[in-house]
Amino acid sequence: MWEQITTTWESMLSSLTWTEAIISLAFSVMFSLVVYFMYQLFYGRRHIGAGGHRMFLLGGPAITVLFLGIQTSILLSPGLLGALSFVRFRTAVKDPAEIGFLPLNASSIGASTGNFMVIALLFVAVLLVLGVKWLVRDRMAVAAGGNLMVSMEKDDFARVEDRLKEFLAARLRGISLRSMSVVDGRVNL
Repeated sequence: MWEQITTTWESMLSSLTWTEAIISLAFSVMFSLVVYFMYQLFYGRRHIGAGGHRMFLLGGPAITVLFLGIQTSILLSPGLLGALSFVRFRTAVKDPAEIGFLPLNASSIGASTGNFMVIALLFVAVLLVLGVKWLVRDRMAVAAGGNLMVSMEKDDFARVEDRLKEFLAARLRGISLRSMSVVDGRVNL
């Protein structure tokens, strides 16, 4: 009985050794942590997205295990890839940064194939690009700008209009009034 159990167990083992699998998973977890912390560092304060960054920590190791399984069985690979084709993400991606970081998190495929140096170079390049972008902070943009909306009671606006315009002009270069409306006794600029 015991021999039958051990024989069955040994027949289920893949050509991948425990050491190879653990090293691949360890690098995948490390890469996922790096992606997660890079997202938090460069985009975490905004949190305007759908919360896709929460998937970074689990997505990397899951992708690694999936691709480790695909590598060890030619018969299993079409089934796993076919199953992946049915997955639909219903949460809308609201932040372009999430779209950029999802493929970066998929770099855990490199962990499953043993391409650790290529992935490390990718992360260094991304960190350099994001670091330069952060240091420049959109100072070199041709049409950098934003929108400011001010809303106040009509009586208050009449009293502070000139001081408000001076205050905003002194602090915001190139400010211009796009629209002004009065609704329900409130002035909206």
